[in-house]
Amino acid sequence: MVGSLRRVIIGACLFALTLVVATVGYMIAGWSFVDSAYMVVITIFGVGYGEVRPITTTALRVFTIFVIIGGAFSAAYIVGGFIQLVTEGEINRALIARRVSKGIERMEQHVIICGFGRIGQILAKQMSDTEQTFVIIDIDPELTAKAETMGYMIRTGNATDESVLISAGIEKAKVLATVLSDDAANVFITLTARGLNSSISIVARGEYPSTEKKLRLAGADHVVLPATIGAMRMAHLVTQPAATEFLDSSNDGRSDLNELLGQLHVQLDEMEIAADSPLIGKTIGDVEVRGKGAFILVALRRVDGEIITSPAPSIYVRSGDTIIAIGHRGDIPKFAKQFALKRQILYRGAST
Repeated sequence: MVGSLRRVIIGACLFALTLVVATVGYMIAGWSFVDSAYMVVITIFGVGYGEVRPITTTALRVFTIFVIIGGAFSAAYIVGGFIQLVTEGEINRALIARRVSKGIERMEQHVIICGFGRIGQILAKQMSDTEQTFVIIDIDPELTAKAETMGYMIRTGNATDESVLISAGIEKAKVLATVLSDDAANVFITLTARGLNSSISIVARGEYPSTEKKLRLAGADHVVLPATIGAMRMAHLVTQPAATEFLDSSNDGRSDLNELLGQLHVQLDEMEIAADSPLIGKTIGDVEVRGKGAFILVALRRVDGEIITSPAPSIYVRSGDTIIAIGHRGDIPKFAKQFALKRQILYRGAST
């Protein structure tokens, strides 16, 4: 693109130089400025109005020939630069689109974010910060351009369109988050996504409480109501200001729960029981014994989505289950590695 623009600039300079030199040349031959300029214009652009004055000398004829050649060459150089600019732009866009398509095709167990508005942008940043692979779907050119400048994978289109979801790799994705401000669109996207991938986890945004039931009927696993969350937070600030401010921020810089846990050198972790883990068939009590007091099991999520809070020591662990524990940020990773567990940090104050 830079080379093409440079070519246009050079061509424009050559064209301007040709006009000036040609005009001066005719003026040296004794023509007036107006006649000289007029002669240059009709000669270079080949209008064919005829000569302003008879060209009888050989020198003037040769000069006119060079004027024609110089003008035609510089004009063609400019046009060629413009064509190259347009062509390169189209090629670059095609290459970018192809690269994105290839990147999405190689993705597995990724997250699809439908909508790149305020909530979508915050969600995308969190995914990027945690190095989670994700794809954004949005139809707004300004938002898609913004996502591209931020280096995100973007699929331009309407997320309610089944073909767009397929092109975003929904059949291999693990989570779909639909965060559009239109409840009807979120319901339709949820319904379509569930039909395309029955095992995908769907997180849906709802503007009105009445929408939650519709989203769950459409197949959403989790429904987030930003307005309700905001109202509850404001209520906590009114009824429990000290506790809320302690969790949110304080003079020592603790801005959220992650950092608060970090101050205590602990983290909340989830560990998925892999198919080859020696913990399969063991009880919660056995898992805690093997942990040697390094963590506390606070919940167990079955592979079918059932969540058991404060699981009893006699409950057995199965393949695909996820145990949720809180413990020292240096001990849980060692335990997960020893027993071949897939882990994901839920809250932490510092990297392990």
